[in-house]
Amino acid sequence: MTDTVFFRPDGGWVGDVIPFQRDDVFHLWYLFDDRKVPKSGMPWHLVTTTDFVHFEDHGVAVPSGGPDAEDFNVYTGSVVIDDDGVAHLFSTANNPWRLGDDGRPLQLVAHATSAVGLTGWVKHPELTFGAPEGYETGDWRDPFVFRDGDAWRMLVAARHAEGPTRRRGTIAQLTSTDLMAWTPVAPFWDPRRYIAHECPDVFRWGDWWYLVYSEFSDAFCTRYRISRSVDGPWLVPDDDTVDARSFYAAKTVERDGRRFFVGWIASRDGATDDGAWQWAGTLSTLEATQGTDGTLSFRLPDEFLASFSVPVAPGTMPVPVRLDGTDGFAQAIGDAELPDTYLLTAELDIAEGTEEVGLLVRSTADGDEAGAIRLEPRRDRVVFDRWPRTVTGGEQWQISGDVPFVFERRCTLPAGRHRVEIVVSEDILVAVVDRRVALSTRLYRRAGEHVGFFVNGGVAELLSLEIRTRR
Repeated sequence: MTDTVFFRPDGGWVGDVIPFQRDDVFHLWYLFDDRKVPKSGMPWHLVTTTDFVHFEDHGVAVPSGGPDAEDFNVYTGSVVIDDDGVAHLFSTANNPWRLGDDGRPLQLVAHATSAVGLTGWVKHPELTFGAPEGYETGDWRDPFVFRDGDAWRMLVAARHAEGPTRRRGTIAQLTSTDLMAWTPVAPFWDPRRYIAHECPDVFRWGDWWYLVYSEFSDAFCTRYRISRSVDGPWLVPDDDTVDARSFYAAKTVERDGRRFFVGWIASRDGATDDGAWQWAGTLSTLEATQGTDGTLSFRLPDEFLASFSVPVAPGTMPVPVRLDGTDGFAQAIGDAELPDTYLLTAELDIAEGTEEVGLLVRSTADGDEAGAIRLEPRRDRVVFDRWPRTVTGGEQWQISGDVPFVFERRCTLPAGRHRVEIVVSEDILVAVVDRRVALSTRLYRRAGEHVGFFVNGGVAELLSLEIRTRR
């Protein structure tokens, strides 16, 4: 059993997670990516936890079928248990050397069972099936199975065979009475907007149904929809994203009326802040809370926050401290260098009309170089930024990405008090504002180890600042 902030297996990375809860234990199967070229096939590994703090990695759970098998790569799926206690595991089978009619590697739905719990899976290749007529054979993946009365439904991330190339994405649907034979029916959700809607997940919470999916497009993020019926229509919340672009492929699991979204925080090529985002990364979990209108908010689980139990002094920065940046920029920087891993919790009071206020992490002593979580009340958003960014050309304005900031999340910020929680661990940073808006990212560059508070174009007060680490 390991105590880690964000789980990552030895010798590899966490791809899509398939979460399942039984007897208060979360079983988190995940696609194990060793990033070796050439690859030896992708298996499912299993890690278990009861609190998203202590993890036990069990290694390979569903192995690759080998270079000649249809399941050389065992991709994303789901797990259910039938009335007889038999566990059924559905996955995506792929072999890059087996091509379909469209000339692309086939994606198939594969089936395995276990009558002895959630281990010892027996594969049933005779039950493997591909896309029916009308769908592309190279996009038929991520089967998600759930119970609907006396029947079972299977959702599949798929693409129509015809239509605009970048707008064929759909969530196909099949039904079954025995989990063995599946009959295609009309698509579950068919917006005709994006390339694909990966990792579909459906659940009911009170009077609302939820559809979760990961948008495979230039946005590349996990989104959700809400409905009063499992058959839709699926409505768009005011903010339909779970997190930022780097938190992907989140699927959900429930325990004791609580709903958790488990995904991965992507790594970046070359372990640099300007590297291209990579597939797979480090496991991360957010907990959802439900509003009366069905909308969801996202925060770090209480058990995770409580695991940071050792106080750390932030330095001589006075608290409370009021900064007046009405006509410019004002800041306060702590003089203590912080540990590699910590939880920062701050309470802010923002005056009416303030443009920007925020917190600096891994800052230099003068605050000139740092990562920043910036609250922008006038724009109703929270932003992750870093300064300075790498100059990619010969001039100061030729910065990496050529964008005004790294990430943003929609976040209503009326004048008054606000709470910000920031977890920093190695190159991962997760911030949550008011326990409702989450922003996860990577911060590789370590300009320093100080923290700071700043305001620009207004007035704000840092009412409290608490920093804790783990034993």
